Amino acid sequence: MRHMEKKLIESSSGVLGGTPVFSGTRVPVQTLIDYLEAGDSIEDFMQDFPTVSRKQIIGVLEKAKAQLLSTHA
Repeated sequence: MRHMEKKLIESSSGVLGGTPVFSGTRVPVQTLIDYLEAGDSIEDFMQDFPTVSRKQIIGVLEKAKAQLLSTHA
């Protein structure tokens, strides 16, 4: 049931000044993007940020992919 899925990204002025973070963490989503741009793997990211799960990472990447593809359809 999609409506019961946990939110993937949170943004709150009380957490890192409103920077979008992985839900339940203080890890900015931008950090994942920076890792991937630098050629680092998801495993490298998970090792450095163990509070973020593979499921959260894949979910965020799938959400970004869906948004990109829907804007170019």
